[in-house]
Amino acid sequence: MKRSKHRGHKEDRNGDEPAILETEDLDRMFLGGGPDPDSISLVSVTAVTTNVSNKRSKPDIKMEPSSGRPVDYQISVTVVEARQLIGLNMDPMVCVEIGDDKKYTSMKESTNCPYYNEYFVFDFHVPPDVMFDKILKLSVIHSKNLLRSGTLVGSFKLDIGTIYFQPEHQFYHKWALLSDPEDISAGCKGYIKCDIAVVAKGDTIKTPHKANESDEDDIEGNLLIPEGVPAERQWARYYLKIYRAEGLPRMNTSIMANVKKAFIGENKDLVDPYVQVLFAGQKGKTSVQKSCYEPIWNEQIVFTELFPPLCKRIKIQIRDSDKVNDVAIGTHFLDLRKISNDGDKGFLPTLGPAWVNMYGSTRTYSLMDEYQELNEGLGEGVSFRARLLISLGVEILDTSSPEISNATDVQLEGIPNISETATGKVEEFFLFGSFLEATMIDRKIGDKPISFEVTIGYYGNEIDGAAGPKSGKGKKGTGDEEETELIHNSSDEEMDDDGHLTSVATTPPMKPVVTDRNYFHLPYFERKPCIYIKSWWQDQRRRLYNANIIDNVADKLEDGLNDVQEIIKTEKTYPERRLRGVLEELSRGCSQFLSLANQDQNLSGRTKLDRERVKLCMSEVESIGQQAKAMRSQVRKSTVRDKVKLAQNFLTKLRFLAEEPQHSIPDVFLWMISNGKRIAYARVPSKDILYSTAEEETGKDCGKVKTIFLRIPGKKGFGPAGWTVQSKIEIYLWLGLTRQRKDYLNGLPNGFEENKLCKGPGMPCSPPISLTYMMKQIFQLRVHMYQARSLFAADSTGLSDPFARVFFSTQSQVTEVLAETLCPTWDQLLVFENVELFGEACELRDDPPIIVIELYDQDTVGKADFMGRTFAKPVVKMADEHYGPPRFPPQLEYYQIYRGNCTAGEMLAAFELLQIGPNGKADLPPIDGPTDVDRGPILPVPLGIRPVLSKYRIEVLFWGLRDLKRVNLAQVDRPRVDIECAGKGIQSALIPNYKKNPNFSTLVKWFEVDLPENELLHPPLNIRVVDCRAFGRYTLVGSNAVPSLRKFIYRATDKQANNFTTSEEIVVVSMEPEPSFKKMETVVKLDCGADAVVKVEDDDKDGKGKKKKRKKGDEIEEEELDHSMLDWWSKYFASIETLTETLKAQEATRSETEDKDDMDITDGGGKKTGKGKKDRRKQFDPFEKKKAKLDELKVYPKELESEFNSFEDWLHSFNLFRGKGGDDDDQNVTDEDRIVGKFKGSLCMYKVSEDLQRDGNFDSNMGMFQNIPQNDPINILVRIYVIRATDLHPADINGKADPYIAIKLGKTEIKDKENYISKQLNPLFGKSFDVEATFPMDSTLTVSIYDWDLVGTDDLIGETKLDLENRFYSKHRPTCGITSSYAIHGYNVWRDPMKPTHILARLCKEGKLDGPHYGPGGRVKVENRVFMAPTEIEDDNGLKKPTEEHLALTVLKHWEEIPRVGCKLVPEHVETRPLLHPDKPGIEQGRIEMWVDMFPKEMTAPGPALDISPRKPKKFELRVIVWNTDEVVLEDDDIFTGEKSSDIFVRGWLKGQQEDKQDTDVHYHSITGEGNFNWRYIYPFDYLMAEEKIVISKKESMFSWDETEYKIPARLNLQVWDADHFSADDFLGAIELDLNRFPRGAKTAKQCTIEMVTNEGELPTVSIFKQKRIKGWWPFVARNEDDEFELTGKVEAELHLLTGEEAERSPVGEGRNEPDPLEKPNRPDIALLWFLIPFKAAKNLICDQYRWLTIKILSALLLLAILALFLYNMPGYIVKKMLGA
Repeated sequence: MKRSKHRGHKEDRNGDEPAILETEDLDRMFLGGGPDPDSISLVSVTAVTTNVSNKRSKPDIKMEPSSGRPVDYQISVTVVEARQLIGLNMDPMVCVEIGDDKKYTSMKESTNCPYYNEYFVFDFHVPPDVMFDKILKLSVIHSKNLLRSGTLVGSFKLDIGTIYFQPEHQFYHKWALLSDPEDISAGCKGYIKCDIAVVAKGDTIKTPHKANESDEDDIEGNLLIPEGVPAERQWARYYLKIYRAEGLPRMNTSIMANVKKAFIGENKDLVDPYVQVLFAGQKGKTSVQKSCYEPIWNEQIVFTELFPPLCKRIKIQIRDSDKVNDVAIGTHFLDLRKISNDGDKGFLPTLGPAWVNMYGSTRTYSLMDEYQELNEGLGEGVSFRARLLISLGVEILDTSSPEISNATDVQLEGIPNISETATGKVEEFFLFGSFLEATMIDRKIGDKPISFEVTIGYYGNEIDGAAGPKSGKGKKGTGDEEETELIHNSSDEEMDDDGHLTSVATTPPMKPVVTDRNYFHLPYFERKPCIYIKSWWQDQRRRLYNANIIDNVADKLEDGLNDVQEIIKTEKTYPERRLRGVLEELSRGCSQFLSLANQDQNLSGRTKLDRERVKLCMSEVESIGQQAKAMRSQVRKSTVRDKVKLAQNFLTKLRFLAEEPQHSIPDVFLWMISNGKRIAYARVPSKDILYSTAEEETGKDCGKVKTIFLRIPGKKGFGPAGWTVQSKIEIYLWLGLTRQRKDYLNGLPNGFEENKLCKGPGMPCSPPISLTYMMKQIFQLRVHMYQARSLFAADSTGLSDPFARVFFSTQSQVTEVLAETLCPTWDQLLVFENVELFGEACELRDDPPIIVIELYDQDTVGKADFMGRTFAKPVVKMADEHYGPPRFPPQLEYYQIYRGNCTAGEMLAAFELLQIGPNGKADLPPIDGPTDVDRGPILPVPLGIRPVLSKYRIEVLFWGLRDLKRVNLAQVDRPRVDIECAGKGIQSALIPNYKKNPNFSTLVKWFEVDLPENELLHPPLNIRVVDCRAFGRYTLVGSNAVPSLRKFIYRATDKQANNFTTSEEIVVVSMEPEPSFKKMETVVKLDCGADAVVKVEDDDKDGKGKKKKRKKGDEIEEEELDHSMLDWWSKYFASIETLTETLKAQEATRSETEDKDDMDITDGGGKKTGKGKKDRRKQFDPFEKKKAKLDELKVYPKELESEFNSFEDWLHSFNLFRGKGGDDDDQNVTDEDRIVGKFKGSLCMYKVSEDLQRDGNFDSNMGMFQNIPQNDPINILVRIYVIRATDLHPADINGKADPYIAIKLGKTEIKDKENYISKQLNPLFGKSFDVEATFPMDSTLTVSIYDWDLVGTDDLIGETKLDLENRFYSKHRPTCGITSSYAIHGYNVWRDPMKPTHILARLCKEGKLDGPHYGPGGRVKVENRVFMAPTEIEDDNGLKKPTEEHLALTVLKHWEEIPRVGCKLVPEHVETRPLLHPDKPGIEQGRIEMWVDMFPKEMTAPGPALDISPRKPKKFELRVIVWNTDEVVLEDDDIFTGEKSSDIFVRGWLKGQQEDKQDTDVHYHSITGEGNFNWRYIYPFDYLMAEEKIVISKKESMFSWDETEYKIPARLNLQVWDADHFSADDFLGAIELDLNRFPRGAKTAKQCTIEMVTNEGELPTVSIFKQKRIKGWWPFVARNEDDEFELTGKVEAELHLLTGEEAERSPVGEGRNEPDPLEKPNRPDIALLWFLIPFKAAKNLICDQYRWLTIKILSALLLLAILALFLYNMPGYIVKKMLGA
């Protein structure tokens, strides 16, 4: 195998290309003896056209670089609430920041657990890499206002990529743990509960259904962190050491420097580099090294960040410091996932010391660098920029130890130098390349001579001159001398010291020759130019070898899996055999890796990461190998698909392991240079061409011929410009150590002589500079172009005029142009004569060059538009081989066509390459086409290759046309539909007046056509709509190509299979309590009635909180009472709960099956399954029981259409397209704008020969479309119920919207503008609208949500469109959903004018079924199925009447089980539809929950609409009496007495401190912490039972136009304070009681402990709504310095809840006022206190507090007095003495 399989680089391999028809690699069959039967499938023998080439060049087809292109992103963040914030009495707000965008929530006053529920949206239009590196930061700020910025409580950050790669691209209802970046020893600062979602264009996000928020959040279990990250993250230091850089491009940004150089002649290196590092939103820089191309920094940058970090990449940039602006020289990203592992035997991130290579724009210096973005790390670099020696280490901090500084700023420290050999021994590497062919050169550059340049790192680049090894021993002089030498020696060869060449990096320039109108080629013929380069790098080949072995295994696995998928797709036999072969090969490959990977362990320069990675790869690969082995034995035909999925996981894991984070040898770049200008490039990873003595370790392209397509660099390569091939080259590359180079020419096609530069005699031989081929073979290539389908629409009509251009070697030919089609059938044979190929015949047989096919759209003026490209490999026949099976004649196969990065159709063709032997063409097989067609010079595809045809009849049902847009500004008036397939076709009747009735008068027509027997080869069917204008003109309105007719093929039903002998009855639903059918609770049976009622009572799931009398006697009344309280919303909330339960259950099941699969793989059996099932039953049983009492409806989390196949059971909608296809990446999105209408109808095709059985009453006019309704206009009442919208995109500046509903159907428009809902993104509408419509004119219903604005026009937020007509005519009967039970009054009343019995009778009649027969004992029989159900119903007065409705309803609910005509009927439901905005296609703007009922006018009128208006909140009054406090902490010290005391008062509020805070009076001077209050608070509030929320309406600010409604949880806050006269009051402690579930108060103060707050979870809770009145002691808590809760007091309180009416009946006064006043508290008397205080104070001061001080002062005073007396008396005394008195 000389020619390599090509793969592009990693980023091209998206793994999402559709599989391509391809089969086993046949070479193995012919060369490898007899392979084992499993590893080769039958396909490979039948479809011998191994288009291996298509396998090889897949990534190259995707010409456009995908990485740097900007995409639309929308990031939505909902901040729900925060809890456990650290700090006393704070006013918190949350700041959400992404990059430079900041958004704030409102501020909540004086609370540690604020509730926000605010929604923010950020929109971006940037490349994915940039988006995913952005950091999302959530921080809580406390008491921020206009004047002060507030203090940061704590923050949390993660990168957007982490969110995007979550399942469903989102975190939902997760708690973000806040930490303080300033103080790392502090621990957790609180939690924010939020939802974060990241949507790119075209992603859909499944929002988990919003349930009641009653499920108490388990914070620890729902932290906002990706799977596998521990909940307790620790602080860590990240040490990034930066040693030195080399190979910086010669550059300078200031012109001055050049001027300076010219004048003064001073020559310094013109670059001042420094390194900048960005990580987790922090930035660090090294120092700047002035004027230095090889800077040495020896510095380390230290980041302090939590570990594991939620930011995945570290961005390292070398920048050039400049006075004006710094520019990036090169950028490298360190992906932490690749340099660490979180497994049990994992390791912390570590790297190096190792060199990393940076790539970016070209090394030539120009002032305006057009590719500067590439240096910033956007897009694929087109040239080597520099390499940098770095290492990374991480150290987890023990924050408790005192010597660790708490700062988290980035620090810069110096580090010692590193030894030369630390990164490995420097070796001399040798790169050899030979250009065998250069074709398809774009004609724009075809007139100038062209040369190719190859570079590796900074070697081989003309500008850098010839560099020797960097160690300095081989270097000649300075850079300047090199340059001058280059100028003298203007040939590109430099002599080495030893006298032989170091490198020839460019091919000699050569003028191209014309191939055809579009392309040129270089006339290399037998003389092939070569290049070679010597370079010096650290020898780290082992890293690349290991990567190569894994890549090798992964490539084989990928090819094998593609095969298996292809076999499944084309429905060939035995995919499981092929999969077994693939798994066998995989486990073999894995064991090979284990034997090879651990060699040369003691190489110099091995880093910690090398050792850890080898360990990791060994264990991972070993486990993959074992699992593959175990899986192989489990592959069955039934499990193939699941096992392929598991094998795909192996593939992604292997690809991940193969990526080597520590680079060694830089990649090789090829440039095409025309006239000194760089035109196009290709990048070849060095590991792919690296040589090793062991074959498995060799790169996949080393020593092989590789086809490379050159690309335009940078941004210019985006879009159509980048789709044209700049040049296709066939190149042979070899890279290895110079000392291994003896075999470097072995892989070339044989038969050449080497041409060397002549040297003196006795010189050592140098590599050749060109090769001359002596041997050549002559071939004839036959290209059989049959047809193509689903091509790109290149003209404004929405069609194209396609032709194909085929290139092989240096020749090209074109097919004929077919006008106006997207599915051309060329049926043409192209013959290429005298194709010369060089090399030996046998090599060419096994591995011929590839054929390139390009499709174009012919335009009358201008040049043809490019429509796509594909590759193929011909089947080769040598002159001495026989032309016959199994390989010849070749079969037609489908080839995927690519346009840029998108698929653009498929082409059906076959290719054969026939050698012309010594006798000339006489030996070639004759070309025998079908004789009946004479197409002049065009040869049709010969007989053995074209498909075998047979006669089919295609019947078309023409129903009508809908939503036709204007064509060339004129309305469509008289449209007609033309159907065409394989050259035959039919026209519909003309619609005389589209406005009046857009339906066709003749419903069914048919035509006959010859189609291939093989269904996979069927051509598409084209639907075109034309408008017949005056004077016989026709205008094309739009067209649609139905790519596959398979779903419309009629296959006669096997009579015996379906019809059971009618005598045998099958009981489907019996009265046994079977889980699928809930018993009617209205029927009370004596044996289980009491039991049932008890059930209903216990369980108050509905949250209604009604008091129920537990009476066993009058059961029916008891039920009634309950039912009268229920309404539609009870049903809705119960159903939503069911939905969330089922979604959870599904997830549990899913994870369980995954576990099971893993278990199966590891221990080869299903030991776990039995247990798992039992567990699950245990979990969900209680829930089943609970729910039995409420009738529910079905809540669909998506639109109804997706559940019922778009209601296309017999009537299909075909979109009509017009206009050019989009030039965007993602064509499906722009297709929306091209839709100009819809054709409704259907197709049916069948082989003509079959004798079709007809029923007796077969209507021959209707063909296969029997029993379909008439399509005359019909009047209908449409009733639209809109319940609510969720997650609307904010439309106003304040981040909210004022939504209202608008409905449009036909000419009717309803705008419900006056009922807008103020400042709400999750509005509850609860409205129904009745609209009258006439089908077919008004068939599309648009429900939109607009944003109300006081001034200006209202903005559309989003809209959803429903096709009512398909619904109306569907067999699933979505016109009015079927309720789960039948009732004639109450909340569950039957709302369809037709009763179940009528519906059933009608369905039976339409389906020609026998029945329904109602029998005694509650039985009903339809066909041969029997159903049972209750037969009595109660009317409004509670009387029972016999009825058959329950029976009929039971049948309807199980209609899908009826033979022949059964299908699922739509139940009573609510559907959730995404809202879209025409300007932002593909990105959801919110969702709307609604349903639609339709009633034909000719039937009985329906009753009034259901009342679904939102529940009005109920008025309640909460009365709280604060009796006493105890053990309150004493805050004040008495100045005089020193006693601890507090002036206690208690503050309380329910809705918020601003709205209704109330304070008790102050209990002054409490010395024991006891306070007596007897004080009453009164809190009136409006409460929604079902949602457990208090509703408040208030103006948001003084400027607000209207009040906004808020819903907040019902939480009572009590705080205890110490009153101060002059300073601010001191906060002592608080408690928050959730009125729905709070701990029961303690009986006495002693029993009241702090546990009541700290382990709330374990204690029994009560709800004030059920208890009504409760009294007890509760603790007050506050946090101390260590953030621990401490008890700061206890309060005795009484809570009493009354409804609004009760409160009016028995009013009470606030505080201790009338009415019903409370008595004054008995407080210790302090009246005489002021009189006694001075004495008390003195006593206290002198005797107690300052006793010693007093004594000391007194003795000091005595001494002073003595001294004073002494001094006073002294002089007199002395005088006396002197005078001797």
